[in-house]
Amino acid sequence: MEKIWCLGGILLLVSTCAGVSFHATLHRSDADDRTFAQRYYEFTDYFDAPNGPVFLKICGEGPCVGIQNDYSAVLAKRFGAAIVSLEHRYYGQSSPFKSHATENLIYLSSKQALFDLAAFREYYQDLINHRTNSTSDNPWIVMGGSYSGALSAWFKLKFPHLAVGSVASSGVVQAIFKFTKFDEQAKLFLVAESAGATCSAALRAVTRLAEQGLKENSVSTKALFNAEQLDVDGDFLYFLADAAAIAFQYGNPDILCSPLVAAYKRNEDLLAVYAKYVKDYYIDTFKSSINTYDQKHLKENLAAGDHSSDRLWWYQVCTEVAYFQAAPANNSIRSALVNVKYHLDLCSNVFGNGTFPEVDNTNLYYGGNKIRGDKILFMNGSQDPWRHASKQTSSRNEPAYVIKCQNCAHCVDMRGCPQTPLQIGGNTSKCADPEAAQAGQQLVATYISRWLEDANGSVKYM
Repeated sequence: MEKIWCLGGILLLVSTCAGVSFHATLHRSDADDRTFAQRYYEFTDYFDAPNGPVFLKICGEGPCVGIQNDYSAVLAKRFGAAIVSLEHRYYGQSSPFKSHATENLIYLSSKQALFDLAAFREYYQDLINHRTNSTSDNPWIVMGGSYSGALSAWFKLKFPHLAVGSVASSGVVQAIFKFTKFDEQAKLFLVAESAGATCSAALRAVTRLAEQGLKENSVSTKALFNAEQLDVDGDFLYFLADAAAIAFQYGNPDILCSPLVAAYKRNEDLLAVYAKYVKDYYIDTFKSSINTYDQKHLKENLAAGDHSSDRLWWYQVCTEVAYFQAAPANNSIRSALVNVKYHLDLCSNVFGNGTFPEVDNTNLYYGGNKIRGDKILFMNGSQDPWRHASKQTSSRNEPAYVIKCQNCAHCVDMRGCPQTPLQIGGNTSKCADPEAAQAGQQLVATYISRWLEDANGSVKYM
């Protein structure tokens, strides 16, 4: 097996965290026996061998460079669990093809990813049994956040015999064609509601100034943001909208709103102030790349590797889940030019004419936010715009909770506050309401304990 050592540092569990690979099947078909190497990581320092639980922590839409030291590590220590993470097919070092030309992306889907996870689960269970000279089946719990949170829920739905429970942190199980609720909530705007009236007004003014600047001098307006490469105005305006949304999505509203509100009240150059925020925070600190919004870049058939995630995730968006973040009809913070047509044009331009997201089929196959599985826990943060693509109402054997506080957002139960940068162990001390966040984390532990007790009879885990 190929050894690929994971990155060091306190953000990753590193003492036994080594990337290795197993051979996954390219396509689940009796007529297709092609395989490819898929990278995974393991952390076994807390593992109560041979019978302890295994946490399958799913990697999502990007390179998997190790196992994050978030709240899952606290849970692993508490329950004596091993943690394993499998890199999603096509991402990072786990691509079946050297080129990501559109014709080579036909096996990139959530369905194929779930089969990979199921096959890996069986492979790693055999590995545990070999290492410990055991024949028993360990209790497995799957967990993930955002898209991988959806995969966690879908895995328990489609392979109920392979896991005793699932934690779907901000799990986006509802594919959405026109996702205006990303900006809108109960006839108000989610980002506006999170930001407050003055910050919302300032952001709308920024959008108007940017649109006006594109008409008067497109080059200088984009240069203000170091985004001259974005030839398509819609790409530039989408970039500006994402830069604002990310502050709320990951629990950092003050980083955006404090300087913007101050400039708005003093009647200063709002576009210049916003440009400074974008460059200092969204680019330099958050490490977003302008390439992500550049259709010229997205069209490149890059070789497989850790640098090529942008094109891959857009392919899944354009064929399977959409989540098209279109501007609402009234009082939108996002430019009206970032609409459904913009997204569909991008899909056709980047991947070829006729590329269209099969949203209805995706929701029919998995159930959307009406998913009906067993022992699936949904956790969301009140300030997360993505929670409108998750499941927020409990149903039988599928409890759903929303952790409520001013900076409780995307994957707050696992990542703490703010969600970026990651708080070690999912630390909640910086949450606006630490007790609410801690109560949410305790719910995760409680359900895991129940699932393990059900799987192991009278053994108590709390």
